[in-house]
Amino acid sequence: MSSSIQQAMALLIGTFHKYSGKEGDKLTLSKGELKELLQNELGDIFGKSTDKAEVDKIFKGLDANADGTVDFQEYVTLVACLTMLCNEFFAKK
Repeated sequence: MSSSIQQAMALLIGTFHKYSGKEGDKLTLSKGELKELLQNELGDIFGKSTDKAEVDKIFKGLDANADGTVDFQEYVTLVACLTMLCNEFFAKK
């Protein structure tokens, strides 16, 4: 039986690959793939916004190497930052 951390890691990896590769490279997220991931998986945090400017802003912030895609490391950075913000929010309550 795997630990909670191992299950979380598998979920993180599985979620990335659920959306990556639909529009090209299976190891990266395009802007459209990222938008779909944000809406479907993080809608409670980001809302169901389809605002192109907001998605562009998030994408640009994540694309650290400016290659026009979000790779796994950039995606994990997003999830880690959101996790830290959520922890801070709930720790204050």
